[in-house]
Amino acid sequence: MLPILPIFVLHAVAMALLAFARDDQCGTILSDEQIRQVEQRFPRQRRPLSLPSVLTEATIDVHFHVIAANDTLQGGYLPDSQIQAQVEVLNHDYKSANYAFKLVNTTRTFNETVFLELFPGTPMDKEIKASLRVGGPQQLNIYSVGFGTANNSFLLGYATFPYEYAAAPEVDGVVVGYSTLPGGSRKDYNGGQTLTHEVGHWFGLYHTFQGGCDGDGDYVDDTAPEATPARGCPIGRDTCPGGDPDPVHNYMDYSIDSCMNEFTQGQGRRMREQLAVYRGFK
Repeated sequence: MLPILPIFVLHAVAMALLAFARDDQCGTILSDEQIRQVEQRFPRQRRPLSLPSVLTEATIDVHFHVIAANDTLQGGYLPDSQIQAQVEVLNHDYKSANYAFKLVNTTRTFNETVFLELFPGTPMDKEIKASLRVGGPQQLNIYSVGFGTANNSFLLGYATFPYEYAAAPEVDGVVVGYSTLPGGSRKDYNGGQTLTHEVGHWFGLYHTFQGGCDGDGDYVDDTAPEATPARGCPIGRDTCPGGDPDPVHNYMDYSIDSCMNEFTQGQGRRMREQLAVYRGFK
């Protein structure tokens, strides 16, 4: 049986974030030890992938849930055109990994408290997702909110990992700040790559800087180790001696949207393996 880490562990780690983090960042956080426990079990469950299964395009059905304070743009209301633009960004960014995204439906919920206060691992997170989420492990549910309080305004988004689905299917999915969608108001992070990054977690990818310069890092062989998250677009940055420059263009780093433009082949393979084991993709 997999170790159950989702709600209470994510909550504890997220609470720790509040003590020191105030930069724009992802709220999908696991400690190196938590990841080590999960990854120890993953090789025993992995199924070999044939070349066609890696190269064949897989389509992900998307259910987009707009959670807004009111029916204004400032209140988090997203028009269909902006949501479709975001889906097009996903299709562009994941094309090299042979994934396509299809918007199946959009819901709109007006709840100012959730819009402003939602935070990973909390009862509110569980309750709103349980009331809106549809489909099984292969259905991508996306929730847009405002992150509008002193406790959560540093967040850009957060996501669940594939292995968490079996223990807590009701909270599976991705939460993203509405202002990070294409054309949004979040400076440097309004090109849509925040959702690309968070969907990467939903596919089973870790941050490129996971584990720093030592150990197994992000468990992908062809991403260079990185000591700390990249900020801005520091091309040529090299924080780990003896290796390649930091992967500042990778979608799983913390660079600004205009700097992000790649997944590696190793990340593509890991996505396929994770989805096959934990989400039942063939």
